[in-house]
Amino acid sequence: MPEIHINLAEQRLVLHGSEEPFSAVISSGAAGIGFTPGSGCTPTGRFRVYSRHGIGAPLLTIFRARIPIGIYNKQSGDCILTRILCLDGLDEANANTRARYIYIHGTDDIEHLGTPASAGCIRLSPEDMVRLFELTPLGTPVFIS
Repeated sequence: MPEIHINLAEQRLVLHGSEEPFSAVISSGAAGIGFTPGSGCTPTGRFRVYSRHGIGAPLLTIFRARIPIGIYNKQSGDCILTRILCLDGLDEANANTRARYIYIHGTDDIEHLGTPASAGCIRLSPEDMVRLFELTPLGTPVFIS
């Protein structure tokens, strides 16, 4: 099974163990690393992908509460786009990750990829998110450090 490794210092996601190599620049929490609900921080540690949303959706589909609600346009604002990989924390410190709705998802804010700018989630370009989604089955281990 593949594994996702996310390096917050480098703002990079790498998929190991896949038949096809994959690496992408990301954006993590603007508030840094942390585990507190509402903090805007990205948790670290061990996780798994517990649900996947967006199979077959058009590239710029907007999701709210993991439900597709339309297609992105410039007036849409900061959106969860394209696909969602929901994370479940496996360590004591990050056990609240699911309740915090920490995802790996596509973003329209591509100019900030490479810098911490999210509300805690891991964001990728829509194109990179579609590719990662195709290579990532349910239960995929995720390591964020």
